[in-house]
Amino acid sequence: MTRILVPLAVLKGESVSAGLTALLEPMNVTVLGYHVLPEQTTPDQARLQYEARATDALEDLAAEFGANEGTADYRLVFTHDRKQTFDRIAAETRSKVYAIPGATGPVDRLLVALTGDVAVEQIVSFVAELIGDREIDVTLFLATDDEPAGRGLLETAAAPLADRGIDVRTELAVDEPPLEALLEATVGHDAVVMGERAPSLLTLAFGEDAERVAAESVGPVLVVRNVEEDGSENEG
Repeated sequence: MTRILVPLAVLKGESVSAGLTALLEPMNVTVLGYHVLPEQTTPDQARLQYEARATDALEDLAAEFGANEGTADYRLVFTHDRKQTFDRIAAETRSKVYAIPGATGPVDRLLVALTGDVAVEQIVSFVAELIGDREIDVTLFLATDDEPAGRGLLETAAAPLADRGIDVRTELAVDEPPLEALLEATVGHDAVVMGERAPSLLTLAFGEDAERVAAESVGPVLVVRNVEEDGSENEG
């Protein structure tokens, strides 16, 4: 089962919506509570001051994701470098997906972006696992300057989802700025799935693109990491 990393600025009161916890219900989840420290403050100093309060909050958040059923756990990190910490914890927990939380109710429509140098098969496989037998409609979105190739890619990606009984449609944006087209496409969707673009997962996962999509679409954004399918990243 895929593990999803949900980083939260826990001491700033960042929380998760009921819609996100419901969407991730079939998944294993690690809630990463983090707090970015000033350079002059050491992690040990921060733990003495904040650990008890942060741990209480994290326990409650992990419970929302199913800690009592064994499908969720949590980590607490005090760090000077947020992005390096996310990358390290993702590797340690074998998390294949990051979640950027957003406010949402029930997720009935999911936008899946396939633009750019992303692992399309991994994204589609994750979406199929995430939805399962739930009635969640999917829109596969692609921005490209090659219309015939784009239509072919969308048709190929849609086939395995349709075969599983998922209601899937495709949307192609030709010769449009990819990010702007994606932002327009998020209208009417409750959450977004995006792929990590090579070479750095952090370029998209917590870079300007994904955070802008999360901010402007309001709903959660799930970022599928471009990891090797060698078995080492699998979760039981």
